[in-house]
Amino acid sequence: MCGIVGLFLKDSALEPQLGSLLAGMLEVMSDRGPDSAGFAVYGAGDPGRIKLTIRGADLDSVATAIGSEVGAVVRDSHLVLSFPGDQEQQVRAWLAAERPDLVVIGAGQRIELYKEVGRPADVTSRFGLAGMAGTHGIGHTRMATESAVTTDGAHPFSTGADQCLVHNGSLSNHRSLRRMLEPQGIAFATDNDSEVAAGYLAWKLREGSTLAEALEDSLGDLDGFFTLVVGTEGGFAVVRDPISCKPAVMAETDRYVAFGSEYRALVGLPGIEHARVFEPEPARVYAWERAR
Repeated sequence: MCGIVGLFLKDSALEPQLGSLLAGMLEVMSDRGPDSAGFAVYGAGDPGRIKLTIRGADLDSVATAIGSEVGAVVRDSHLVLSFPGDQEQQVRAWLAAERPDLVVIGAGQRIELYKEVGRPADVTSRFGLAGMAGTHGIGHTRMATESAVTTDGAHPFSTGADQCLVHNGSLSNHRSLRRMLEPQGIAFATDNDSEVAAGYLAWKLREGSTLAEALEDSLGDLDGFFTLVVGTEGGFAVVRDPISCKPAVMAETDRYVAFGSEYRALVGLPGIEHARVFEPEPARVYAWERAR
C-alpha cells in the first residue's frame, strides 16, 4: 500500500521547520507503511562541495581515513561525507577499494537521504529528522507486499546528483527499462522497480530534459500504475499515471506546496485551513522550482 509525502517551501522563514513538519507527515502515514521508512532533505549545502550519504557500520573513522578535507556527520546507521567537488571520484574510488561494505545511497550538493527498517516514527527519530532544516523534502512509508522487508527496498531512491524519488504503485516494464538504461551508464543497486523509475528520470535529466519534461515523457515510457513524488536540487514535482488508482492529495498556500497519500498527512501544516486543497489530476505534471 505505502504512503508518500512531500513538502516544498516557498517561504524561507519556514526552512528551520522543514524537518519537524516532514516528520509529522511521515508519522501520520505509518499505517500505510509500517515496515520501513525513508526521507530526503534538501539543506543549505556548501558552495563547491559535494555530499555523499552512506549506509553501513563502523562509520566513525571513515572520514579521517579518506583525508583531511573530508567532513563527516554520523546519524545512526548513516554517514554524510562532505568534500570538495573535484574529489568525488577519488572519494568513491577509496570507498570501493577500502570499504566495499558501505553503500552510497545519495549524492549531490544539497541532498541528504536516510532510510531504514522500522516504524516511521522510530526511523525519523533515529536520524533526527525533526531537527533538520531545508527548502524541500520527500518521504515514504513502506508496506512490503512484493518483496522482503529490507533497508535496500526502502524509499527514496536516488540515481542522480541531487535527485530522488518516492513511488506508490507498481511498474510492469521495469525489467525492460533496466536493460535499456544500464548501457547508458545508469547503475542500479537493488531489484526494486522504484529504483528503475528513479534511474529513468536521472537519465532524462542528464540528457537535458527539465524535470517537468522528464515526467511528461514518463507517462508514455513507464508502464503500470504509479504516483511519483520527485525532488531535485531546486525542484519538486508530482505526477500520477493516467488511471490514478492510488490516492493522492495536495495543498498549496503562498508559503508551501504539500503532497500526501491522504489528507490527514497534511492537517498539521501551518495555515492548512486556508490552503487550496485538491486531488492532482491523472497524467498531469505538477512542478515547482525554488527561487535562485
